Amino acid sequence: MSRYDVLIVGAGHAGAQAAIALRQNKFAGSIALLGDEPEFPYERPPLSKEYLAGDKPFERLLIRNAAFWEEREVTLLPNRTAVRVDPIAHGVGTADGDMIGYGQLVWAAGGKPRRLACAGGDLVGVHTVRTRADVDRMIAELPDVARVAVIGGGYIGLEAAAVLAKLGRQVVVLEALDRVLARVAGEPLSRFFEDEHRAHGVEIRLGVAVESIEGADRVTGVRLADGEVLPAEMAIVGIGIDPAVAPLLDAGANGGNGVLVDAQCRTSLADIFAVGDCALHANRFAGDRCIRLESVQNANDQATVAAKTIFGIEAAYDAVPWFWSNQYDLKLQTVGLATDHDAALVRGDPAAHSFSVIYLREGRVIALDCVNATRDYVQGRKLVLEGAVIDPALLADAATPLKDLA
Repeated sequence: MSRYDVLIVGAGHAGAQAAIALRQNKFAGSIALLGDEPEFPYERPPLSKEYLAGDKPFERLLIRNAAFWEEREVTLLPNRTAVRVDPIAHGVGTADGDMIGYGQLVWAAGGKPRRLACAGGDLVGVHTVRTRADVDRMIAELPDVARVAVIGGGYIGLEAAAVLAKLGRQVVVLEALDRVLARVAGEPLSRFFEDEHRAHGVEIRLGVAVESIEGADRVTGVRLADGEVLPAEMAIVGIGIDPAVAPLLDAGANGGNGVLVDAQCRTSLADIFAVGDCALHANRFAGDRCIRLESVQNANDQATVAAKTIFGIEAAYDAVPWFWSNQYDLKLQTVGLATDHDAALVRGDPAAHSFSVIYLREGRVIALDCVNATRDYVQGRKLVLEGAVIDPALLADAATPLKDLA
């Protein structure tokens, strides 16, 4: 059985950053990075944007090149899937029957896209957007596709819809709730993006349920719960992910919708950490509730905390969340979490394609969504960190810089 001082399961942002941070902090032990894809670690956010559009080749998505990993003596174990953890023997079992030993284990396996449970959900032409291979399959099929149904009005779905509309496809977005982005943003932002997509020729259907995917060998349409069939040669499913934590939970780790970690990203199992999309953690920006954050920021910051803790440097995860999304000529930058906000102020003019939505809870600033308004995003971060209480009229006055209100 091969053995490493630190074994990292998952070769995405979180796993790569864990390895990088260990070496940056002068960790001298052996490190292995196990991933279930053949590629070197790469950035995932561009998959639904620049990579799908053909604007950025895969080589530019690499987090680091091959020479970097070799020079830092990080052993890459591609095309390996971890299926079992033995916390007593300190070993990870893989799908091909191997057992890999570890001194410390960093679980950064992320999650798997939820698939449709209805009939036809596994037809050719039904896609999720999580890996390079997912998007490569979509790109290969596009020459024969005129109409696309995007199921789910979250960021992944809207980003893919924007790219495909620019590529000349007829796109319809199907959202079960009464507005897009309902789980992550307030109504002003939702309505703005609905209007923008419609202005670019995308049809937005709200409050609709998918009954089945139609087709024999491949997708020909999407049947809604009311019986209407929307013709489509491709369906893109963006309805969230399920955290890949079953091996840890089976081994006795605390958790459920993710694996529970403390401020140092330790699980309840000795010598096992969890970071990134799969890590369930108490977050003060969510009112100290336990949440999972699916973002590059969270992946990198938690991985750095775990690496420092392994090396013996005191560290705790307490980073302000931030996200971004690019759609058409719109750059959305978010800081904080709008969850449970009780007021949403619009600052600036949405019609001018440059504005912010500022979210309050009990009078305190908890988050900002900034559309083509980078200055608000940069200056608003301090307001979120401080939970600032400021006159709403001043917050909404775009002529007053947010830095003057801190």
